[in-house]
Amino acid sequence: MTRMHTCAALLLAATASINLAHARDIVKIDGSSTVFPVTEAVAEEFQNAEKGKTMVTVGVSGTGGGFKKFCRGETDISNASRPIKDEEKAECAANGIQFIELPAALDALTIVINPKNDWATELAVEDLKKMWEPAAQGKITNWKQVNAKFPDRPLNLFGPGTDSGTYDYFVEAVVEGKSSRGDYTASEDDNILVQGVAKDINALGFFGLAYYEENKDKLKAAKISWKGGPAVAPSVENAKNASYQPLSRPIFIYVNKKMADEKAYVARFVEFYMDKTHAAPLVKEVGYVPLPESAYDAALAKFKARTVGTVFHGAEVGVGIEELMKRQPK
Repeated sequence: MTRMHTCAALLLAATASINLAHARDIVKIDGSSTVFPVTEAVAEEFQNAEKGKTMVTVGVSGTGGGFKKFCRGETDISNASRPIKDEEKAECAANGIQFIELPAALDALTIVINPKNDWATELAVEDLKKMWEPAAQGKITNWKQVNAKFPDRPLNLFGPGTDSGTYDYFVEAVVEGKSSRGDYTASEDDNILVQGVAKDINALGFFGLAYYEENKDKLKAAKISWKGGPAVAPSVENAKNASYQPLSRPIFIYVNKKMADEKAYVARFVEFYMDKTHAAPLVKEVGYVPLPESAYDAALAKFKARTVGTVFHGAEVGVGIEELMKRQPK
């Protein structure tokens, strides 16, 4: 895989800016760094198919940052690694922006440790909660405090910033709240998190499966046990069969309905994105889990019908994609 580096985002933006004078149409996208590799891959294929007629720019400001721009009408599409929040829906509504919520792929949020770490290869969700809950701030600073079987070593945590949808999902799934401890190394750039954990035997971090897959030679993925069940490794198969819980999740794009209606090239891009013959191989290529073919068909039909709203009822963890596709948006 070669699509995951931050420089790719810069290159895509630079290429777009160089060619602006030659392109009549520009699809503007921003948001999640987790969804970026998928959208970037689709954007490259779409631009090739359009033979230079349409440019696609893809920014990486995090899910929350992307929704801020999207709800102000600054972008056509927003990448999101979590569902839209109530306050974001309200902001969009206040600005007259209707959105179409479309699942793009499945992800297995991955807990990573240093390759030399031989004590935390299997972790319970309860261990993660003990590390990351707000009450741990300034108090749980040693691996031995997490589990008496662990060594007496400092605990150094790395994770996405609070604008990240990956952060939001992790907090809901593991901490079962709205926030985590604040004394950890945070970054919206997953590559910085990779580097931090790769250089520190005492480190633990989390991000999307694709970034782990790209950096397997530098990191180790911990198996996760939930509700007393067996520890399960993050993988494409385990995300697809829903055995890797509670950290398997769908990731999304949100489309501005007005832009899709008024800009034919935006609609063409979204239809290209949701076409299973394009989406499935590209999603797999960048290390994520393709949706079932029926889910892509349903998403494409939903877009063509311009069905607006969200199928989520507040924060939800561990909901299967088939169930989501049966729900009616609100």
